[in-house]
Amino acid sequence: MNDFTLLLPVFKSKDERTIECLTDVYEDIPFMKELISGLINDNLKDDQIKNKRILLKPNWVNHSAGKNDDLCLRTNDNFLLAALEVILGKKPSKVIIGDAPIQGCLWDKMITPAFRDKINNLSAHYAIPVELKDFRRRIFNPAKNNPVEERRPLDEYIIFDLGKRSFLEPISISGKNIFRVTNYNPDRLADVHTAGIHKYCITKELFEADVVISLPKIKTHQKAGITGALKNLVGVNGDKDFLPHHRLGGTGFGGDCYPGKNYLRLWSELSLDVANRNQGKLVYWIWIKISSILWRMTKHTKVHHISAAWYGNDTTWRMVLDLNKIAVFGKADGTIAEEPQRMVFSLCDGIIGGQGNGPLKPEPLPLGVICFSNHSAITDISMAILMGFDFQKIPLLKEAYNLFDNLKVNLKYNGKSISFAELHQYLMHVLPAPGWIEYMKS
Repeated sequence: MNDFTLLLPVFKSKDERTIECLTDVYEDIPFMKELISGLINDNLKDDQIKNKRILLKPNWVNHSAGKNDDLCLRTNDNFLLAALEVILGKKPSKVIIGDAPIQGCLWDKMITPAFRDKINNLSAHYAIPVELKDFRRRIFNPAKNNPVEERRPLDEYIIFDLGKRSFLEPISISGKNIFRVTNYNPDRLADVHTAGIHKYCITKELFEADVVISLPKIKTHQKAGITGALKNLVGVNGDKDFLPHHRLGGTGFGGDCYPGKNYLRLWSELSLDVANRNQGKLVYWIWIKISSILWRMTKHTKVHHISAAWYGNDTTWRMVLDLNKIAVFGKADGTIAEEPQRMVFSLCDGIIGGQGNGPLKPEPLPLGVICFSNHSAITDISMAILMGFDFQKIPLLKEAYNLFDNLKVNLKYNGKSISFAELHQYLMHVLPAPGWIEYMKS
């Protein structure tokens, strides 16, 4: 199959590229069904879906907490319903819809009874089973300091060890506990990521699927620059204790949490480590407070962030590319094949995206496009261009693009073939995540 990326604007004129007009698009499910069908029918044939097991992987990062979250935080519910009905019309044998949100996400608040009923009604109408799955193995709410809860047994996952084939290997140090995920126990991460060992905990549902269709929400991202098709596949990993997001210390210490070398910041990080080793205990709050005080004493700027939320993060993009490798080439026995093992498509919800402090606290972005593709990197590069970003300045996109030699890009915008350079005429100026603002301007 040839590579393709199809972008379709959902507004007729620039005057309709507003939050108000695009919100109306979400309310018109038949219209979205028509748009989605038009995008995918020429590149996703009925026989590729009929009697096949389909995994729909939305961006379900968290439940809504802010007033605009239903619009710009997650894959829109109505967008997902429209996509599901299009797929059900192609008569698959089964559809699973699932993701692994952040550990503090309240699943039943995100997957409301009304939304669940609409899913069930579609399932009954087409007489095809549709299952909603929370891929998380463990949950913990940092705001309440609840004890860590084991939700699913380990035998419902497959452990992949990419070893020296991991993108993390060049920055790994044998015997040193350097990788971190904010609000997670660093010792558990050290058990699965060190020099020569790079393990991921992948939900079995991925390997039971014949076709994977990712439905990302297009947003800015503190650690990765943007989140789209590439980043969305991180959600097939069910235990975030397996997901390195940054390395301990500033660049002056050999880490990538923030620029420079500052001992107060390092002590703040180490205090947070102690807190995360004591989740569910009273002492957790004491060490969280100590960490916060030490960090505030450093007179930090937007690029100094204890979660490595800045353009110098050199870890997250590597983890993302590892998981994309597993999603495409991973086998059910935990090994990596030389040839793709399944079809992975992306159907991007860029009608209203997210800008500013994404991925968890974005502001609405009237991007006004949907995109269907079988090439995640080209999808995200296209989205970055439409957001007014230089994709070569975003490590995830630059490195993903460089993986492909002599790649023929079949890019279409509104049905017409177009180049990356020509795509710039449709861009809008988007607010990057705080730790990327000055860097993206330079």
